[in-house]
Amino acid sequence: QVQFVESGGGSVQPGGSLTLSCLASGFTFSTYVMSWYRQVPGKGREFVAFISQTGDNTYYADSVKGRFTIFRDNPENTVYLQMNNLKSEDTAVYYCKRNTLSMDAWGQGTLVTVSS
Repeated sequence: QVQFVESGGGSVQPGGSLTLSCLASGFTFSTYVMSWYRQVPGKGREFVAFISQTGDNTYYADSVKGRFTIFRDNPENTVYLQMNNLKSEDTAVYYCKRNTLSMDAWGQGTLVTVSS
């Protein structure tokens, strides 16, 4: 059973930092591209970043480029999202997912709230 367990969210002030973690299970983690998404309540889910299987290649949404860093630890089946210089518009529930045509269930996500 494929599962994603996100953690590390919290409340921070604008300009602050957080690092999110996503522990994946139920598949061979090292063979999949992994992505982070986020969703503001009442809005659609938005792509944030992806990372290649080996971590050599990454890609970011324009809205987070230069502030967020995605990285992974294949032996630990974990993908991370380091978020710096957070802005109020980064407030959302963050999810990770593998890049696949399979209909994986989403995890519960982790809530990030950026507010002064």
